[in-house]
Amino acid sequence: MIEVYYWTTPNGHKITMFLEEVGVPYTLIPINIGAGDQFKPEFLKIAPNNRIPAIVDREPVDGGEPISVFESGAILLYLAEKTGKLIPAEIRDRVEVLQWLFWQMGGLGPMAGQNHHFSQYAPEKIPYAIARYVNETGRLYAVLNRRLSDREFVGGDYSIADIAIYPWIVPHALQSQKLEDFEHLQRWFEAIKARPATIRAYEQAEAFKTQAISIEESRNLLFNQSAKTVND
Repeated sequence: MIEVYYWTTPNGHKITMFLEEVGVPYTLIPINIGAGDQFKPEFLKIAPNNRIPAIVDREPVDGGEPISVFESGAILLYLAEKTGKLIPAEIRDRVEVLQWLFWQMGGLGPMAGQNHHFSQYAPEKIPYAIARYVNETGRLYAVLNRRLSDREFVGGDYSIADIAIYPWIVPHALQSQKLEDFEHLQRWFEAIKARPATIRAYEQAEAFKTQAISIEESRNLLFNQSAKTVND
């Protein structure tokens, strides 16, 4: 049984997508980031960066004490290696998958996140910042589209790279992107969207819809953290 500390964000969806795909039993432990659950001491013990998702594996392969893992890319890699699924064994194919996993972690996720922040959440709409991140998100979509022009999935076979990337494409409209502008990406997106495991993973999110706190309270919790808040 894998314990998944979860909220309904792109990074949260990655983990449920993987676990649904491989059929590993898991339980979801909600961490309502809009209400500040991520700052609770018990969560910080397993996720010191106060971000979801995180997992606790109660039955690690070495038979020892439970293992906790934070950061979505690290979690996907850990689970893929534990199960031997959705990651190639052959070195060259494995490198292809890992490159695109880290491309998402270092590029698409952060850039799309800044896109969301300045266009959706920032109290002041700064045209330069909005254009900067909308354009960079579009560039990354084009990179992915080119990659998919001659293969079904980013690493050849379906893998943790596709699982990492897909949830960040789901909110494409909020990122001011049109999938019809990216033919190969759109084909890939629709194929993953239709997978039964993807459908089940996104259905899980419906159980966690809660009444939102005020926009100002949520903004303070999510975006006004500093070194002082960590030290306090």
